[in-house]
Amino acid sequence: MKRDGPIGISLYWLTAALTLGVAAGLTIFYTPTEATMGAMQKVFYIHLPSAINTFLACAVVFVGSIGYLSSRKDWWDDLAAAAAKAAVVFCSVVLITGMFWAKYAWGTWWTWSPRLTFSLMLWLLYVVYLINRSSIDSGRRRAVVSAVYGVVAFLDVPLVYLSARLLPDIHPTSMSMDVRMKLTLAFWFVPVTLVNAGFIAAGYAIERRWRSRLRARDVEGPRPMKLELLRGGLA
Repeated sequence: MKRDGPIGISLYWLTAALTLGVAAGLTIFYTPTEATMGAMQKVFYIHLPSAINTFLACAVVFVGSIGYLSSRKDWWDDLAAAAAKAAVVFCSVVLITGMFWAKYAWGTWWTWSPRLTFSLMLWLLYVVYLINRSSIDSGRRRAVVSAVYGVVAFLDVPLVYLSARLLPDIHPTSMSMDVRMKLTLAFWFVPVTLVNAGFIAAGYAIERRWRSRLRARDVEGPRPMKLELLRGGLA
């Protein structure tokens, strides 16, 4: 029974790796090259799934934060912390792939358009979330402050999504693709989502393990000083 856990985890990541390889193969060998953007257009197959999974990770932080504020159960806080790390990772992918796209399409690595600005704000919000967690010593206070912050930070998610649709923006809101492009884009969601879920699950397990060690240390209390060692040092 003890082997089921490691085997299941290995199979999960193997599946994620295989689907990632298939997605890369489809992108390189199956999907046609777009006439205007050329090969650079293919970064879109990573960019969009990463953006959606950023939103999903942020949503998990939001749910975990609400769950903790309503129940004060630590596992909600651990879930939110794990999801915040995944949100930073995938938002970083979004920003990096978007910068390559911008350089080719617009001739500049960055422009302060509404969507790009709100996307950078989203990344900064969750980086600050993680920094705040590491800077607060009290576990209870850290959880409460992080939960309130996690709820407020999520407000930027709809702003990122709606900015290009409601405000004048150079960022495209849609793209014309043939059937092969659409199939490749749809398939890319599989490995990216698997990696996202795996990151959150692994991070959650680490958070729970860390919390258990802290509780065990608190129960044991400080170790008594050995008088023999003290006397030897004074001699």
